[in-house]
Amino acid sequence: MAFQLTPKQIEANRLLGSAASNIMLRGGSRSGKTFLLVRAICQRALNAPGSRHAIWRFRFNHAKASIWQETLPKVMKLCFPDVPLGTNETDLVATFPNRSQIVLGGLDDKARVEKVLGQEYATLYFNESSQIPWPSVETAMSRLAQNVELAPAIAKATGRTHLPLKAYFDCNPPSKLHWSYELFRAGVKPGTKEKLADPGDYAEMLVNPSDNRANLPSKYFGILANMSEAKRLRFERGEWSSEVNGALWTLEGIDQHRVAVAPELCRIVVAVDPSGTKGDDTGDDIGIIVAGLGVDGRGYVLADRTCQLPPDGWGRRAVAAYHEFMADTIIGETNFGGAMVQFVIQTADKRAAYKEVHASRGKSVRAEPISSLYARGLVSHVGSHPDLEDQMANMTASGYVGERSPDRADALVWALTELMIDAGGHQFAFA
Repeated sequence: MAFQLTPKQIEANRLLGSAASNIMLRGGSRSGKTFLLVRAICQRALNAPGSRHAIWRFRFNHAKASIWQETLPKVMKLCFPDVPLGTNETDLVATFPNRSQIVLGGLDDKARVEKVLGQEYATLYFNESSQIPWPSVETAMSRLAQNVELAPAIAKATGRTHLPLKAYFDCNPPSKLHWSYELFRAGVKPGTKEKLADPGDYAEMLVNPSDNRANLPSKYFGILANMSEAKRLRFERGEWSSEVNGALWTLEGIDQHRVAVAPELCRIVVAVDPSGTKGDDTGDDIGIIVAGLGVDGRGYVLADRTCQLPPDGWGRRAVAAYHEFMADTIIGETNFGGAMVQFVIQTADKRAAYKEVHASRGKSVRAEPISSLYARGLVSHVGSHPDLEDQMANMTASGYVGERSPDRADALVWALTELMIDAGGHQFAFA
């Protein structure tokens, strides 16, 4: 019997050939996403002689075992049985009779990354992209630039002269904090949270194991059914989870008490969490959070002025927030540099009130009492602070699970500790 795509695969195949340049297939495990995307790349390679296409995974050995040794041979056997494929086992380069090539790489192999990125490509495919950091994706995307002509017969049939550039992605969705959710569902740029200028250029589609039932043993669905609810959400239903397991805060919990405007405030502080770095783009940010205590006894997070600047720059930024919000004091965490923080603040404005705090416990231990205030509905965010909230949702009792340092979240903890917890460590008994 000849190979046939399932109805869902046919639908996904149409999406892959649509006008969108960035396309993600997300869904549960064994849903056929990888097969379908490798098949699409092989077809693109055949359509445009001399074209180059790169498939990336986070680990090189995973790319070799999964794509090179399993999926690519299966795709060629089932879908293109009459096309001879030349293979270079050392460099993982597959060459078609029309000189088109598919190159496989792992982002953990720096030397190979540099070698592969020395070329331009017509297609980039990020396989299991939930494991790939966004900066690696951005770097690789700089090579999506090959301008290659279509074969005459394809050009005539499509009315195009050149192969459109495409970036393909697939994943078993992680949490909503991942860049894949931000880019393909929230419609914002990962990191900056700016709205995408061309949201129509990003498309995603759900493809689940149930859509590939004809190609899977029935026992596999029994295995999925016995998974925990969190695992089934990701590996069976292919949905992004709302939170990190064990997180001290959840995005839904923060949302529940969000307000547009703060009430009358009886005290306001600016908290600074210095990173101990020079303020260039190689170090952590300097967390700067403004928060207030309302006359209603509740805490209000007013602004996130976190930055990546040298000391004179972040000092002026903290002082500017102090004056803008008519704060009572600036709080500085002094583990990095000791008196340096006070010196930076008072150099920017010697009249600014300043108080130093010292971290004698770990970040998660300090954060737990503040998390408790949120759980009791005693803290509201005034407006939206997405970068801060992302860090908060990545804080667990066991530590921080996000990238770099939770500078913003740490500054938040200092601010609310100053406002809502007394010197003995007891929470004020608010109603």
